Amino acid sequence: MNNTYEVCLVSDSTGETLDRIFLALKAQFKNTKYKINQYSFTRTKNQVLKIIDICKKKKNPIILYTIVDVKLAKFLNTESEKEKIPCFGVLGDLILSFSKLLNQKASHIPSGQHIMNEEYYERIEAIQFTMNHDDGNLINDIKKSDIILLGVSRTSKTPTSIYLANRGYKTSNIPLVNQDSLPDILKTNPKLTCVIGLTTEPERLVDIRRNRINSLKENEATSYINIEKISKEVEEAKKLFKKYNWPTVDVTRKSVEETAASVIKIYKISKNND
Repeated sequence: MNNTYEVCLVSDSTGETLDRIFLALKAQFKNTKYKINQYSFTRTKNQVLKIIDICKKKKNPIILYTIVDVKLAKFLNTESEKEKIPCFGVLGDLILSFSKLLNQKASHIPSGQHIMNEEYYERIEAIQFTMNHDDGNLINDIKKSDIILLGVSRTSKTPTSIYLANRGYKTSNIPLVNQDSLPDILKTNPKLTCVIGLTTEPERLVDIRRNRINSLKENEATSYINIEKISKEVEEAKKLFKKYNWPTVDVTRKSVEETAASVIKIYKISKNND
């Protein structure tokens, strides 16, 4: 049996939503291989016919789509059925269910999530803020942060901050290098905003730091990848988080998305408790 499938991701917009959904979907089926073919900004019947023509020449094709135009989505389904190509709409039933629940018609406008409304500009502002407050910069301004991330070097502070910024959260991150790394403003006011510590297992941190050094083609800084020193760094950071009663997230076996999800959960709980 051929366990490789040609998956055609058809979207009427950038395809970002569909791509993320498929990533979550394929994670449930580990013993299957996929070849991904992406078709973005599909908005006409001619485009659909060209995609069908390509797909029918592939082995084990599957079509997944996010098309909000009901007529075009139906056309895609009909043409796929003619060629006996499995075809699944990712948002169709969900949009219909929400429409019934909210007693409101859907707009069926492609790229609706990218419209430059107030939420869009808030997200852009959050990204700009976060980039300016990366790696301990502009400490005097961190009181404007929604979230402050603390952690020793290579605990995913920057990528997590950027991910959070794309979700609209103004995020500052501060590396814990020594005892003087913690800003005075957080010492005097630990609950200034939502402060979260990121931690990880020392053994894992050794690997990450060594890979970092190798990627930069630098000479090994022995103290930077010394397991005893790293263990002490991690332990001191944990003591600091405990001292100020800051919640922590262990990033050892978490992706950036999973870490960010944990951070957002903590943030929402802290907001509800204010």
